[in-house]
Amino acid sequence: MSGGKPNTEQEMEVILGFVEEAEAWELRSPQFPSKVGGKPAWLGYRDVPSLPGMECDICQLPMVFLLQVYAPISGQERSFHRALFLFCCKTPECYSRNDGSCMKVFRSQLPRVNDFYPFDPPPDNGESSGSDNDQVVLPVTGVKLCWVCGCPGNKACSRCHNITYCSKHHQTLHWKHSHKKACGSQEASNDAASLILFPEFELATEPEERDVEQEEDEVEEEVEEEENAEVEGALKIESGAPLADALAEVDLEQMATHETQDSKVFQRFRRRTAAEPDQVLRYSRAGCPLWVSSQHVPSDHDIPSCTCGAKRSFEFQVMPQLLNSLRVDSTGASIDWGTLAVYSCSVSCNTEGYCREFLWKQDFSSEQQL
Repeated sequence: MSGGKPNTEQEMEVILGFVEEAEAWELRSPQFPSKVGGKPAWLGYRDVPSLPGMECDICQLPMVFLLQVYAPISGQERSFHRALFLFCCKTPECYSRNDGSCMKVFRSQLPRVNDFYPFDPPPDNGESSGSDNDQVVLPVTGVKLCWVCGCPGNKACSRCHNITYCSKHHQTLHWKHSHKKACGSQEASNDAASLILFPEFELATEPEERDVEQEEDEVEEEVEEEENAEVEGALKIESGAPLADALAEVDLEQMATHETQDSKVFQRFRRRTAAEPDQVLRYSRAGCPLWVSSQHVPSDHDIPSCTCGAKRSFEFQVMPQLLNSLRVDSTGASIDWGTLAVYSCSVSCNTEGYCREFLWKQDFSSEQQL
């Protein structure tokens, strides 16, 4: 399912996500968290995404972790544990209008019986949430992680050989900010990580509550708009105006209709989010996104099929409200989006390691403002 129709979305349950403070242990891999910022809490410990696959397609610098959503599929054993990971570039100039080339999303899933986690759920007291060392080396597989971003990295400091990096870029960043002084000491500073990573939060979720009367009003509005458009089209045909004048009038009215439709889509976005203005994520697997504009909405052909051959369907979207928590505002170029719609394999195919999924970035039109 791609762009989607409003009535389809109303039939699907939507889970809303909100950022909340949490203890560090609650955001580690053994707790299967949904979270924003910090370092990724990898689900599978084998074939973890690494460079060059983690580079921004525009500037070729390493991307950083934005968020992950823990989304197991009930009744599907291969997806008993399942998470999607979203990464983005920190270079503001890479963010072009309606272009998601500076972002990537990956899916990881595991059966209940696997090499990394116990069969039973983890305790809620942090006793089995791993150690700080798990942020440096992954358990079981021994995969070394970048000290700065938490992605796989085998490039070791040439002096102390104790700290590894995913890239020369992150090694240089850490060296300039703190490691030059701390190299060789027992304690290494994580200042460089704090400069490049987003603030860390838990993604708390709750079902969206819809007003039945509001839903009925929206459906009535849509039906009325379609009927009015049909009547106006019929009147134009019957008017008998000269062909050139009629075509010019049609062009002008098409422009006006486009602007009106864009405004209606945006106002619907505002109405739908007004009850929970702090929502940063909307999850509705096989549902439809809540678009911010009538422009740059994908068709079925715009959403590529999975490598397994199955179609991809919508799973969740990242809302513009998240930008308020990321501290990315600047007077010049800035990290920005209207909404980020993530599409994943509709059958959640069995995959070794991490499978690349698809992201569609839609920006606000020039007239819109939250």
